[in-house]
Order: sequence, then structure tokens, then C-alpha cells
Amino acid sequence: MSRERRERLAAAKSRLDRLALYPRPVRVEGVRVLTLPWLFRLPYMRRFDGYALWKTILLRRPLAQTSDDLLTHELCHLWQGQHRRWHMLLAYALTAYDVNPYEEQARAAVAATRAVP
Repeated sequence: MSRERRERLAAAKSRLDRLALYPRPVRVEGVRVLTLPWLFRLPYMRRFDGYALWKTILLRRPLAQTSDDLLTHELCHLWQGQHRRWHMLLAYALTAYDVNPYEEQARAAVAATRAVP
């Protein structure tokens, strides 16, 4: 993993570490960050700029063009999966995206840890 990726993931982890959402802090060991613009051209994926899968964060744009907020949001999803994987998958299958409790929690985590200019 590149130095930039390690530093950006560490910064996102640091933001999430300020929150007490789960019993253990988010683990970033083994987390991959991949840029796959072609994936986000698929009909279902067009509405996203990032997507989290198990231990991988997928991005529409290169990391240098990705906001800290988006990276923190996606890392929050990995944290959720580390603690509530099956419940999270069920919630995504049965709940509309806009009101999904895991999406709401990730949005709130970003807002709560955003630097005030």
C-alpha cells in the first residue's frame, strides 16, 4: 500500500476513533483502497462515489481526488461490518438506502468528526 493510502486511512481511522459506536476501534490492517472508475459506470453503482466491501474500499476517483469525508464514511462501513456484519447485510437488503440505519450512522460519524474551518 502506498504511503498516501496509509496516511489517508490513518487519518480516517483517527476521526472514527473519537467515536464510541462499537466496543472496539476500527481495524485498518489489511484494508485495501482501490480505484475502479469502470465499476461506477454500472447502472446500480452510478449513484455512488465510494463503496465498502468486507476489507476493501472502492472509489470512483483516484484517492488524491477523494475527500476525507468520503474515505471516513466508507471506513465507517468497514467498522460496522467488523461488529455487525450479518445484521448490516440484512439491513441493506431490507431497508431503503436513504433511511438505512448504517448509512445514517456513517453520515453522522462524518458530520461529528468533520473539522470546523
